[in-house]
Amino acid sequence: MRVQVVRSERRHKTVQARVVDGVLRVAIPARMSAADEEHWVMEMQRRVLSRAEPRNPDLAARASRLAIRFGLPEPASIEWSARQRTRWGSASIATRKIRISDRLVDYPRWVLDYVIVHELAHLTEANHSPAFWRLVRRYPHAEKARGYLMAKAEQA
Repeated sequence: MRVQVVRSERRHKTVQARVVDGVLRVAIPARMSAADEEHWVMEMQRRVLSRAEPRNPDLAARASRLAIRFGLPEPASIEWSARQRTRWGSASIATRKIRISDRLVDYPRWVLDYVIVHELAHLTEANHSPAFWRLVRRYPHAEKARGYLMAKAEQA
């Protein structure tokens, strides 16, 4: 995508980007350094592209593959949720529906897979009992992913 940088004397701190006729127009403060300009152009490109891309359309296929691989039940449905700000995922045993926080969309795939496995395990074990954790530990990166998520939660 072509980029046009617009420096503004009226803009003091904020950076704004929008697509106009197929061109990403990035508005920055006039006094911004060249290094900061480069950083913000790249950041705004990333943000605009992440909004334009579908939200990981293979989420259902991913859950199905993980369920089969680790001997867990498949969900009736699995979808992204923009409303989950304090949880990484949730599962409803009654409906077998799983929701995954859209905060995970840019995280490493092994972290996303861990959250999916965690929620799939809840379809069998509703609580965090020893039996539940035995199911979750079938996923080989479980401990590493838990640590990653704990670190991310602390940063928030």
